[in-house]
Amino acid sequence: MKTNRTFTMIKPDAVANGHIGGILDHITKAGFKIVALKYTALTPAKAGEFYAVHSERGFFADLVDFMSSGPIVAAILEKENAVADFRTVIGATDPAKAEPGTIRNLFAKSIEANAVHGSDSDENAEIEGNFFFSAFERY
Repeated sequence: MKTNRTFTMIKPDAVANGHIGGILDHITKAGFKIVALKYTALTPAKAGEFYAVHSERGFFADLVDFMSSGPIVAAILEKENAVADFRTVIGATDPAKAEPGTIRNLFAKSIEANAVHGSDSDENAEIEGNFFFSAFERY
């Protein structure tokens, strides 16, 4: 079932590089409404919990270290066809392969430091949004 919400996270690299405003501006100009927003930090345990799906992969420890290295901005976004449209807006994981004008093309430095997370399915968008936000925190 398609939904009109997706989840994103501005990662520690983009926060540290001062890109919060630019990325949020890009998101809203692409027609997304921000329905929940939080500036926070992940502990290594919470980063491991969030990325548990990758726990058996070789990059898991580095991912957990990176995602707990500094503050992040978590958000739930709303727009028709939100998941697919947002995946287009953020661009390819490798910023060198991301389409010009996408968030990763504009703000990411590498495959590892790729500026933003975007849900890959409606189901994961709901799970990921629920990880960070209570119903009370959504508008």
